[in-house]
Amino acid sequence: MKKNGEFLHIKGSKFMYAWMTVFVFGSLSACIFLIGEGFSFQSNYSLIYLGTGIAFLPYMSYLAIWFLPGFKIGKILFSVVPKENGIVIYKNRKVLIKDIRTIDLVRNPLNLINDIVIESLDGEKLKIRTYNLLDDIDYDIVVDRYIYPYLTEDAQEVWNRKVNLEKLQRIAKYERSG
Repeated sequence: MKKNGEFLHIKGSKFMYAWMTVFVFGSLSACIFLIGEGFSFQSNYSLIYLGTGIAFLPYMSYLAIWFLPGFKIGKILFSVVPKENGIVIYKNRKVLIKDIRTIDLVRNPLNLINDIVIESLDGEKLKIRTYNLLDDIDYDIVVDRYIYPYLTEDAQEVWNRKVNLEKLQRIAKYERSG
C-alpha cells in the first residue's frame, strides 16, 4: 500500500512477487529440464521425463503469459479513496464505495488468478485482476479497513458473513477499529 494524498494505492507484496516469480519461472524451467533429461535417454525414466515435460510445458507457458503483466515494476493493482463518498478505482473505471453491493475474491479456474469482483447496486460488475500478488489475508484487511466503514448497512452485513475476524486477529494481529 502506498498513500498519495487522499488516494491509497494497493500494490502486491514483495513476498507475493517472489512467490509468483518462483512459481512461473521455476515451473517453466522444470518442464524444460524434464524435456532435456528425457531426450538424453540416460535413465530408465527418460520417457516419463519427456512425457511429463511435454505435457506440462504448454500449460505452464499459458500460465506464464497470464501472469507476466503482473510483474510490471511498481504496478498498482487498484486504488481506494477511503472516505464517506469514497471510490474504488481500477484502470479507468470507478465505483463509489457506497454503491457496492458485494465484494469477493474469486479464483479464475482457467488461469488460476485471483480477481476481486465488485458488484454494484445497479448490477454492474468490476473485475480487478490481482495476478495473485495480493494475498487473501491482505485482501481481507484492505477491504475491512478501507472499504468496509463506508459500505451500506446491507453490504456490511454481507461482508461480515464473509470475513473471518478471528483468523485475521490470529494470523495478522488485525482488529477492526470502531
